[in-house]
Amino acid sequence: MKDQANSVDERYVTATPATLTSWNRHDTTWMLGLFGTAIGAGTLFLPINAGLGGFWPLLILAVLAFPMTFYAHRGLTRFVLSGREGADITEVVEEHFGIKAGALITLLYFFAIFPILLIYSVALTNTVGSFLEHQLHITPPPRAILSLVLILGLLAVVRCGEQVIIKAMSLMVYPFIVALLFLAVFLIPHWNGGILITATTLPEPSALLHTLWLAIPVMVFSFNHSPIISAFAVDQKRRYGEHAEERSSQILSRAHALMVVMVLFFVFSCVLTLSPAQLAEAKAQNLSILSYLANHFSNPTIAFAAPLIAFVAISKSFLGHYIGASEGLKGLIVKSGKRPAPKTLDRLTAAFMLVVCWIVATLNPSILGMIETLGGPIIAAILFLMPMYAIRKVPAMARYRGQASNVFVAAVGLVAISALIYSLSA
Repeated sequence: MKDQANSVDERYVTATPATLTSWNRHDTTWMLGLFGTAIGAGTLFLPINAGLGGFWPLLILAVLAFPMTFYAHRGLTRFVLSGREGADITEVVEEHFGIKAGALITLLYFFAIFPILLIYSVALTNTVGSFLEHQLHITPPPRAILSLVLILGLLAVVRCGEQVIIKAMSLMVYPFIVALLFLAVFLIPHWNGGILITATTLPEPSALLHTLWLAIPVMVFSFNHSPIISAFAVDQKRRYGEHAEERSSQILSRAHALMVVMVLFFVFSCVLTLSPAQLAEAKAQNLSILSYLANHFSNPTIAFAAPLIAFVAISKSFLGHYIGASEGLKGLIVKSGKRPAPKTLDRLTAAFMLVVCWIVATLNPSILGMIETLGGPIIAAILFLMPMYAIRKVPAMARYRGQASNVFVAAVGLVAISALIYSLSA
């Protein structure tokens, strides 16, 4: 896969000088690829999780959404860019902090992302099976066969190379954006105030802070696309050289602006339609906001569109997380002392991903939700804390010291980690 991607990139570089030009199709493709990795199945649960705290915490989270996501992912991008040419995140950690730290971060990076890939495998199988049974009135094939066909289909896209994955994700983003807009606009005539009934009274400061403390991780990980940041930074450095940081920041800022505007419009449209009690009911039933709205309105259009939207959301998130998970697994294999040929390494990685994802999707274990939660603190540490630590300690990142955004990112990271640990122990 990497050989194919590199050959495409080298042809591009020879044809284009390593200087900043006007915004181009490549930049748009990456912008939508970042959007596609971040905005997936988690978005369909965000209105429930974020809306349960009431109006004022949701408003504060809406204001914090862009700086939380942009500064954190920009920091991680800068960290990868600070390494040598072509080095991914695991190699940059080893370069800056030594072999032992590199091996540890590679291990944590893999176990933070891979469980999410397994969750998407299960969710995809459940979504398609339910769609065949309830909407198309077709008896779905045995779960083992259905999950194998679906995962093989996604891995067929993966085998076409990293650039094809990004392009496929960027194409899948368009119908997802249209679907989110359609749903948000569809709900406007049904707005009845919803969450605004909680806006008439200001919450106690201690209660407000407690609600925000527990809600910040929800917002952080709903916009998380750290698994694809390493590949993004490597590609930007290859294409733009010394201008990579500037162009990367431009792409990230536009991607995050698109994320925040689209998702918050969807979230507010949902919470202005449903009361806090109804949001609590949706959470108790363990339903996505789409499923709850379909049942709430008994609308055949939503009932038919919901699984299709979920399929697109899960598929593109699977592809984005596959890049990060495969990168971590390859790093673990290389750091174990074995150095197979690149093509052999690609095949071993794909075979491992296929077998494990297929087994887990077939078994459909409920423990996956716990694994995702356990991976949360690791993701927060890698996304928020590690780049800020590197800015303080690594000479190659010294030029970023003294920025107020560094303190903000570190603070949000500590809050997210402490809240996640508290939720696990509660």
